[in-house]
Amino acid sequence: MKHTPLSGLVAATYTPLERDGRLATSRVPDIVERLVEDGVRGLYVCGSTGEGMSLSCDERMEVTEAYVAAVRERVPVIVQVGHNSIEEARRLAEHAQSLSVAAISATCPSYYPITSSRVLVDCMADIASAAPETPFYYYHIPVLTHVGLDMSTFLCEACLESSGRGIDTLVGIKFSAPQLHDFQACLELADGRFDIVWGTDEMLLGALATGTRAAIGSTYNIAAPLYLELEGAFESGDMPRARAAQSRSVAMVRAIARFPFHSAMKEVLRMQGLDLGPCRAPLRGLSPSEVDELRTGLDAIGFFEWSRGAR
Repeated sequence: MKHTPLSGLVAATYTPLERDGRLATSRVPDIVERLVEDGVRGLYVCGSTGEGMSLSCDERMEVTEAYVAAVRERVPVIVQVGHNSIEEARRLAEHAQSLSVAAISATCPSYYPITSSRVLVDCMADIASAAPETPFYYYHIPVLTHVGLDMSTFLCEACLESSGRGIDTLVGIKFSAPQLHDFQACLELADGRFDIVWGTDEMLLGALATGTRAAIGSTYNIAAPLYLELEGAFESGDMPRARAAQSRSVAMVRAIARFPFHSAMKEVLRMQGLDLGPCRAPLRGLSPSEVDELRTGLDAIGFFEWSRGAR
């Protein structure tokens, strides 16, 4: 199994929809070209941002195919295949492998609670085994799955390949939780064996200081140049500039999070010239007055001047 660790910014991509909720995959090439132009170094498809859990399996496969075709191997594509049905997750994993994606990733089943690392490892091993030639990242997002187990313990359990009780293809975690101490423990485990990818945009600077090499996020769709400035400032040791960039990120996220987040993000993308349609229920859309409030809030922090750099 070939695996190259992720690096830089990886955009958690949106799924374009028509006004009636049908897929609009013809818009995927425009999304990809914009992200590549903005300096993004990977795409994470059908995750929380892409409303993977609100799509049928056939729709998820169609979206995956559209992104893989549009990328043309320029950047790695990671496909989120998690599902409450492990059999459906396996079907999605097998399909993703057939497209030669860079990696697959999965949230855990979450309707019935998972209360131990052992059970979590067994579930993820079952999913990952459907794509035995494809690197696997566990998607840790306890705010949505309500599974907040210690990830360093999970990794230790998952390392038991020789006993047949591990995850043979596990290469890392998409770590979408604010616990930097657990994140650091995962980075340091087994002499840095695992690729632990940060997933909380408004805390990127802290994750860089902790040692992350890559980050997956939704706001990279609207402000990748801002985060590239943050990364560059950190790497050059210019901490005042790095903190200023992170402060702008926090202000941006706060302005957007006053509304249903992903619906508001799609409105911001529309303001920037990329219409990806609405979100699906249960995510509600913004009213016209809320769209006006959103624009006013973003104007107040200068968002449209600095979000995507000089245009």
